[in-house]
Amino acid sequence: MCMKEVKLYRKRMIPEECIELKDDEVLRLDKELIVTYWKSLKPRVEFSEGFSCYFLEKGIKVSKRIKRDGSLYYWYCDIIKTDFNKETNAYVFTDLLADVIIMPDGMVQVVDLDELAVADKKGLITREELQMSLLQLNDLLEIIYNGKFDSLKTIIEEYEASYHEKLR
Repeated sequence: MCMKEVKLYRKRMIPEECIELKDDEVLRLDKELIVTYWKSLKPRVEFSEGFSCYFLEKGIKVSKRIKRDGSLYYWYCDIIKTDFNKETNAYVFTDLLADVIIMPDGMVQVVDLDELAVADKKGLITREELQMSLLQLNDLLEIIYNGKFDSLKTIIEEYEASYHEKLR
């Protein structure tokens, strides 16, 4: 599969949207992982770019959000559902709403559970997706609380280092 031909989409329930991540640069793509470099879709003061790793079998996307000065803003972990369309060679990553933020000092925040409840109440999320979100969130928190988050970060940091090396 040619990385240049693949299309990536981010699908959200709240607000409802599906956006092609046409400017994301795919650094790795295989059955287990997709690693990308990206610049913020909407300009932000806090961060301007980052690297993301989609752990396809785990149903999580880990993103390193980087400040303008090149330092870490924070790690942002999305719980996702991945669909792949062979005909269009497109991945659609549906945001299952529950997220985890890991600050540079190691503080962990679970966020957007209210959105998960609202999506359920409004019928925006299926029962299967709700259960998937909670189970994958639990798996991610176990990784974090058992001190194994570094194994996920390392993949991104290796691609970040080689990306910056290529620019030199």
